[in-house]
Amino acid sequence: MVSSDFRRLMQGFGLTTAHIFYRMPDHPALLQSFVWQQHDLHPHFPELHKFLDFWKRELDGALHSVIVAHCGLIKPSEFHTVDGEFHLN
Repeated sequence: MVSSDFRRLMQGFGLTTAHIFYRMPDHPALLQSFVWQQHDLHPHFPELHKFLDFWKRELDGALHSVIVAHCGLIKPSEFHTVDGEFHLN
C-alpha cells in the first residue's frame, strides 16, 4: 500500500518555503520576517495563498514581500518499480 504522503509527492507536492516580510503595526518603518514551510503544489501554491489570505484577513502586520522557494522531494527520474513496488534510485 502506498502512503498518502507519497501520493501527494507524485501529484507534484513539494517542500515550499516562503520568507515573508511584513511591517510592524506600531513601527511601520521596520520590516520583520517570518518563515513559512509546508508541502504545496508548484506553480500555483494553493496552501501558501490560503495562508497569506489568512494573514491579510486576521493579522495586523501589513505584508511587504514574499520570497518563495520550492523543491519537489521526489522526481519521476529518481524512482523505479521492481516487481510492482516503488524503489528510489
